[in-house]
Amino acid sequence: MTSQTRGPNRWFVVLGAVLMQLSLGAIYAWSVFTPSLIAAGWSRMETQIVFAVGLATFALVMVFAGRLLTRYGPRRLAVAGGLVLGAGYLFTGLAGATSFAVVVLGIGVIGGAGIGLGYVVPIAVGMRWFPDRKGMITGLAVAGFGFGAMGWVKLAGAWGQLIETLGLGPTFMIYGVAFAVLILIGAIWMRMPPKGWVPAGFSPDAAAKGGEDYSLAEMLRTPQFYLIFLIFAVSAGAGLMSAGLMKLYPIEALMASGYSAVEASAIAGTAMAVFFSLANGIGRILWGMISDRIGRRRSILIMTGLQAATLFAFTAMAGTPWLLYLGAALIGFNFGGNFALFPALTADLFGNARVGQNYPYVFLSYGAGGIVFPILGGLLGDMGNFPLAFSITAVACLFGMLATALIRKPDHEEATHHFSTHGFMHQMHWDQLEEAIDHALHPGYRGGK
Repeated sequence: MTSQTRGPNRWFVVLGAVLMQLSLGAIYAWSVFTPSLIAAGWSRMETQIVFAVGLATFALVMVFAGRLLTRYGPRRLAVAGGLVLGAGYLFTGLAGATSFAVVVLGIGVIGGAGIGLGYVVPIAVGMRWFPDRKGMITGLAVAGFGFGAMGWVKLAGAWGQLIETLGLGPTFMIYGVAFAVLILIGAIWMRMPPKGWVPAGFSPDAAAKGGEDYSLAEMLRTPQFYLIFLIFAVSAGAGLMSAGLMKLYPIEALMASGYSAVEASAIAGTAMAVFFSLANGIGRILWGMISDRIGRRRSILIMTGLQAATLFAFTAMAGTPWLLYLGAALIGFNFGGNFALFPALTADLFGNARVGQNYPYVFLSYGAGGIVFPILGGLLGDMGNFPLAFSITAVACLFGMLATALIRKPDHEEATHHFSTHGFMHQMHWDQLEEAIDHALHPGYRGGK
């Protein structure tokens, strides 16, 4: 059995993960482009459709990425993700940066696919290198996803003024190249530990408390999967809607409070680019560390309850700068926690070794929430009722909090040996689906999990 002292330095994995996620978090910088698109004639709902398509594509492609990870390895998958993401932004800049169809295809579909290919890599690799600190490493591995938005928003806006000086098209092209380069550098360290490697002082037996390994078919037979799916959908969806509207709605609220359009835009931009984005990244790290101490279920319970309270209060906060900054930070902090807590909870309940294959199916809930809530926010915004959108998402988070209280450790014996007629058919259905996906991705593959 090798140990940390004789193995490679595992902290390089963290460096590579952060570099990758800085670019993969590009989707959260979307709000910096929306004012220019609205000025070009887009509706608010159209801007949110692009955001929703990107999120849904991200989640769907991640399911296939979990399969590709076992076939081609993390480094190749990371490289593919970087090239596809970069190509999406380059295509958009070259083909027509204000064309709705072009932007939906380039940033929503192609860009979303690139994010989906790359996102699972640092999570799966990080958990294999850090079985002793799952919550912390998951938070660190995805922290760049939150922090990245701050830099990209500021570079396009107040700091670099790329949109103002160069226009949307060249800004998209510059971003495409930057995203690809950062991900390719981060991919250098994306590899699994040597066989038998464990951290110094860590007993492999301790990993048993992380849960037995469940196949996809077994996981889908447990009620815990559907509870987690529901909670993640509403919790992430609330944050995604807020991220998409974090500039549009506060501008209206601030102008109603007497601020000029220029002042309101600057204040709202700071709320999104600094407070929301910075808290989003910090939340991923801190919620992961907190969950290592108090447990994943209790952490999610607190997080969803706090998010519900903040969303209820946000419409009264958005018109006052310091309250807006506080509200944006709290929403971002809780939103970021989702991406540390749910991968770790998936590993706790369904096994560390299978997290790369199982978590993408849990993550489909992110895509579901990313379709429903941002479009709801855009639709109600066009109707002049942003406050109702925030109230609806607050109620949804309360339901998520109640559902979290129902989560218990799944029964592996029941999931494995449930051979009633219904259970057998259910097993056959998902086993066949897994085999079909395997065959589509790798025609020479003939099973052998």
